[in-house]
Amino acid sequence: MKVIALKFENYRNLKDNIITPCDGVNIIYGDNAQGKTNLLEALWFFCGGHSFRGSKDSEIINWNENFARIEMRFLGQEREQTAKILFRGGKKSVEINGVQKNSAAALIERFCAVVFSPEHLSLIKRGPGERRKFIDSAICREKLKNAVVLSKYNRILNQRNSLLKDIYRRPSLADTLPVWDEPLLKSGAVLVKNRIDYVKMLSDRAVEYHNGISKGKEELKIRYMSGYEASENDTVGEIYEKLKCKLEKHKSDDIRTGFTNYGPHRDDIEIIINGKNARAFASQGQQRSAVLSLKLAEASVLRERMGEEPVILLDDVLSELDAKRQDFLLNELHGCQVFITCCEKSNKEQLKDGKIFLLNNGEVS
Repeated sequence: MKVIALKFENYRNLKDNIITPCDGVNIIYGDNAQGKTNLLEALWFFCGGHSFRGSKDSEIINWNENFARIEMRFLGQEREQTAKILFRGGKKSVEINGVQKNSAAALIERFCAVVFSPEHLSLIKRGPGERRKFIDSAICREKLKNAVVLSKYNRILNQRNSLLKDIYRRPSLADTLPVWDEPLLKSGAVLVKNRIDYVKMLSDRAVEYHNGISKGKEELKIRYMSGYEASENDTVGEIYEKLKCKLEKHKSDDIRTGFTNYGPHRDDIEIIINGKNARAFASQGQQRSAVLSLKLAEASVLRERMGEEPVILLDDVLSELDAKRQDFLLNELHGCQVFITCCEKSNKEQLKDGKIFLLNNGEVS
């Protein structure tokens, strides 16, 4: 997967332009608040029509205009392709290879990338919800059917929780609980199996990347944590039985509290550095290295499952990393196209081979 050219018009603070990156490492250099992250965000939009910053579509359009447009030529599925996204009136329309699409989701299986931004440090710093979100986002971008399973599980979970609250007030409704238990268990078991398989693949690759980033000085481990002892060797059927046992055992607790106490929605991914939980004991630099390793591993898994190398987008990744870790990212990520934003002049000068874009007040040169 390679970006051949990116064109943007009325996009945030960026001045209308076309950029042609190289196939290797591309540095986007400039002071803070000049638009570097906006450029990465424009590229990320082609992964599925969403901003990695959680921005609304209306916020993409330059204040003085009533529309914004981004267009990309890229190499994917062994051929050159085009994609266009038009933002107007708080909505967006998508065109791929000259054909209008009904949804931006059509982009998912055309172009793939992996993004790191400082907000992704929340993977370690915050609670289990952030880590579940990371894994679910990754497996849903790989296959649309995974997104269907996740959506179904969440929908049934919400319906079961609503019933649990009603049962507390009207105990006679307890007889209807099995109506939701069975579909919850079926979709939940598939979801957990998808997650565990993904975490296993992710862990193997993250360990290798972390070894390279830390120059062998730190050991990284990642493992899936559940309250019903699901393991990486379990089949979907075995996970189903473990979930079922836990659900039946704690049914009275669910009714008392008014929500489902155990299941995929309460699981976690534990990140360990040198034998210690990274959330509690890792330094800022160690946390950043660990999340970077996860993101690079995510790219590696995408490559294996999709048969193509995803584009890697690294926003403000070099700060708080020592020179050796910076050198690994700038000069040792071979075989993939990389975009890195930075402010420090020394980072720009570390690059041995690649292309440098200067961004000043929205103007790219």
